[in-house]
Amino acid sequence: MRSQEYGSDVLAAGPRRRRPPVPQLEAAHGLVVEDAEGRFCGAIVSCDKAAVTLEDRHGRQRVFPLAPAAFLFEGKPVTLVRPVPAAAPPAATRTASGSVAVPSSRARVARASRIYVEGRHDAELVEKIWGDDLRDVGVVVEYLEGVDHLPQIMAEFRPGPLRRLGVLVDHLVPGSKESRIAAGLAQPSVLIVGHPFIDIWQAVKPSVVGIARWPDVPRGIPWKEGVLQAIGWDDNTAVGWQRILRSVRTFADLEPELLGRVEELIDFVTEPGE
Repeated sequence: MRSQEYGSDVLAAGPRRRRPPVPQLEAAHGLVVEDAEGRFCGAIVSCDKAAVTLEDRHGRQRVFPLAPAAFLFEGKPVTLVRPVPAAAPPAATRTASGSVAVPSSRARVARASRIYVEGRHDAELVEKIWGDDLRDVGVVVEYLEGVDHLPQIMAEFRPGPLRRLGVLVDHLVPGSKESRIAAGLAQPSVLIVGHPFIDIWQAVKPSVVGIARWPDVPRGIPWKEGVLQAIGWDDNTAVGWQRILRSVRTFADLEPELLGRVEELIDFVTEPGE
């Protein structure tokens, strides 16, 4: 009588068990493995897309193909795979001033030292090119609304070794009103520098705004209005300035006479000791 608990052939093979997959292991330099037959054991000294080289403790080397389950690691079969190349570090980015950009971080508390420029246009141009650098070192830029206000600002600011004052002045040339004011205010904690241009507009290279040169404006005519008229733009100076400012992208769009002076001021107000 045939038992219902068994099939027709009690010796027939049962369902086959699936073998667990052989784990993959990155063929890292220095990893010690042996070939699947246990004939050679050594450390990995090189690996390419098709083969791996092992070196034993006697300095002998052998090359093995990267075949499935071709190696033993700690006595268990593994499939060696080529290491994933390390990602290249990101290329350093630069700020508009040409400095290497630092990773973003928490805002820095502003220093007591300050940089002053003559007017709003000066401040906007400095911010566009050096803004990232200034925020990184915690320096605030303010404007004088005219160099005539500098003596009063200095009296209120009270410069000292820990409160340095850097000032950028337009048209700082020998014999000018600006040069006379600057000479009378010299002191160790104050640095007054300037550029030779009548206005900060001229510090922008003319080619950047699509003209061959900044025009000469006759005496008696306001310089900005005269410039706009000469180059055929709208006579609104605010609109004209925004057009100029939008044309400026990096430090390369500015004249060297301005670049050097701004860098000099940043160095002065961030010298060690503050």
